[in-house]
Amino acid sequence: MEPQNDLSMITLFLQADIIVKAVMLALLGASIWSWTIIFEKVRRLRSLNRHARDFEEQFWSGGALDDLYDRIGKSARDPMSAIFVAAMREWRRSLERSRNEAPSLKTSIAARIERVMQITSERELEIIESRMGFLASTGSVSPFIGLFGTVWGIMNSFHNIGVSKNTSLAVVAPGIAEALFATALGLVAAIPAVIAYNKLSTDIDRYAKRLEIFSGEFSAIVSRQLDERR
Repeated sequence: MEPQNDLSMITLFLQADIIVKAVMLALLGASIWSWTIIFEKVRRLRSLNRHARDFEEQFWSGGALDDLYDRIGKSARDPMSAIFVAAMREWRRSLERSRNEAPSLKTSIAARIERVMQITSERELEIIESRMGFLASTGSVSPFIGLFGTVWGIMNSFHNIGVSKNTSLAVVAPGIAEALFATALGLVAAIPAVIAYNKLSTDIDRYAKRLEIFSGEFSAIVSRQLDERR
């Protein structure tokens, strides 16, 4: 088979126009980076859920919360532990300042602790959700980038037909194949990104709900202990 009729992927890339090559490289890079993000997020979420399960076992084991806080200290390794540490730190500081305060001021302690947990949760979730926007963009934009490469390649094919005045399949096929290869790469980049984005978003939302439930439970504990101190 003659080289110009070789329709292997490498040959299609090497024979493509510079614009089509740029499109292919961009889509290939987007696909590689998307898979890197996907693997990192899957590993990260599994680790977070495992740490959350371990922490919940310690939290509900019946031991003193102060002892748990002293053990964890500054080594909180997951968002749930970080929320607990931030809340306990604010709890201790507030109690030191409010030993002789009125009950109304003690009520504000619970509000401050709840606010601290909310801020910590939002900050931790922002870290977890980082680079998710790239998956969303890849899933929505890649097909159009691939289509642009296809349109450009087909335009070049018709131009070559006009120059050579030869409409045989042997002349048209390589150029059309190069153009369609760009569309294929666009779909290869977009489809996994869309599926992964939807799945990871659901998992992150489920984990965020887990943090929200823990924060609510801890707020209830704080409120009860404040009532007992009045």
